[in-house]
Amino acid sequence: MNADIQAPAFTDDETAREAMEKVLWPHGPVCPHCGAMDKLGKVEGKSARAGLYYCGHCKAQFTVTVGTIFERSKVPLSKWWFAVHLLASGKKGVSSHQIGRMLGVSYQTAWFMTHRIREAMSSGGLPPMGGEGEIVEIDETYIGTKEGVAKSRAGGSHKNAVLTLVERGGSARSFHVESVSKADILPIIKANVDKKSRLMTDEANRYTHLGKEFASHQSVDHSRDEYAYYDKMSDTMVGTNTVEGFYSIFKRGMKGVYQHCGEKHLHRYLAEFDFRYSNRAKLGVNDALRAAKIVAGAKGKRLMYRRPDEGTVA
Repeated sequence: MNADIQAPAFTDDETAREAMEKVLWPHGPVCPHCGAMDKLGKVEGKSARAGLYYCGHCKAQFTVTVGTIFERSKVPLSKWWFAVHLLASGKKGVSSHQIGRMLGVSYQTAWFMTHRIREAMSSGGLPPMGGEGEIVEIDETYIGTKEGVAKSRAGGSHKNAVLTLVERGGSARSFHVESVSKADILPIIKANVDKKSRLMTDEANRYTHLGKEFASHQSVDHSRDEYAYYDKMSDTMVGTNTVEGFYSIFKRGMKGVYQHCGEKHLHRYLAEFDFRYSNRAKLGVNDALRAAKIVAGAKGKRLMYRRPDEGTVA
């Protein structure tokens, strides 16, 4: 798919459908009901829906959108492609209001679309990140306010806690956690980081003894204005600047673009920022390829939201 905003896939529904079929069916049509790849025929005729196929095995009819976030949507596929491209290329995100204005749809429709797209950006069951010789930086931050918790003057007990793991030169994984205590974050680190990895964190006590379970653990002491130092033995810079850079983009997007996010939707926004970071230009992924990856991730995912809640973003 062309990244040009005037590309046919953004203006013509049939071209958008063909582009979607190339991504989701790279080896030809596949029946979403029984998985068959043969005895499939295109349903012809004036009354047939565009892109409708018939399966000779299970006798079911289907289109490429069945079993995806696009299924049963009344929004034209060309507008879906454009919305996917906008969220794929906007480094700090794009608000539902902005997408609604650009696509000529209501805010409610744009909100529904963006949350479906974020679901397509999410990934689960990934293998541990890092590995022998690789460095994984770990840090935590706070964003927004917990639902039903009174705002306190000090501390972060009323805020939503986020834990992020970033592999230097690689991907990012973020988690909405109950707290940043050892009990809440250590199981996540152990499950998502290869034991042969080298870990780097700040001086927080919660990370103490991590070196016993991984190849090594080094830290910087921010309380003493230490943010990075050169380790001669390993010939590497010790620090958490990479994960802090990720948070810089994340917070600029959440505060400057989205402005407010309800706690129950935070995990979707984390998936959005993780996806774009893990598929950035430095890793050889351009806007068009990033959009295609989102469409590929739409398979097997559906959301049934009816309308925006008060706690969602603008």
